[in-house]
Amino acid sequence: MRCMNNKVLSLLGIAARGRNVVSGEFSTEKAVKAGRAELVIVSSDASENTKKMFTDKCAFYGIPIYVYSDRHSLGRAIGKEMRVSAAVTEKGLAESIIKHLEELQD
Repeated sequence: MRCMNNKVLSLLGIAARGRNVVSGEFSTEKAVKAGRAELVIVSSDASENTKKMFTDKCAFYGIPIYVYSDRHSLGRAIGKEMRVSAAVTEKGLAESIIKHLEELQD
């Protein structure tokens, strides 16, 4: 289980280093609306309002969304301070991350 957890976060880190991640509520929401987001991840300790807002937006725009990890780990993975949301903007990386997130849910 722990290994998988690191895989998702390390893939997020790779995406961030390649400038394929936007983070923070405002930037994530902007990427979703602009159609640039391929995947949205919201931290499990985000407020219910934040989770609902992103769930509704992603459903409307047809973007996969996952609630995963916590704000500290999410931020650390992408080399930032705490982050409650992040959007992956590169399709291949998003698909890899989704694959690992799906395996975690099984």
